[in-house]
Amino acid sequence: MSTIIVKILKSDQHSAPAKLADAEIHFAGGELDGLKPVGFAVWRKRDGNGESVSFPSRHFTVHGERRTFSLLRWVAERSAQDRLTDLVLRAYMDQAPRLTGAEPQ
Repeated sequence: MSTIIVKILKSDQHSAPAKLADAEIHFAGGELDGLKPVGFAVWRKRDGNGESVSFPSRHFTVHGERRTFSLLRWVAERSAQDRLTDLVLRAYMDQAPRLTGAEPQ
């Protein structure tokens, strides 16, 4: 049985202003024990209402147009990706007070 642990890391001062934190997904137990996919981040939404999660991706250019290739994709249903987004956002909400030094509410 594999367990997923989400660790939220404070963004450094050199990151984009809307980037709130990096997120690490750690696997414990099972075949993926000791591994972590990289490239997750929590961002402030453009309209300022809430947060969003970006997934690992690779940028490339085709005919001068910049495109993105997602490195993590759902297999059968998009809800799998939505569940991971929710998991990361819950971890961010739980761990954000520790990052900012604010008291939990």
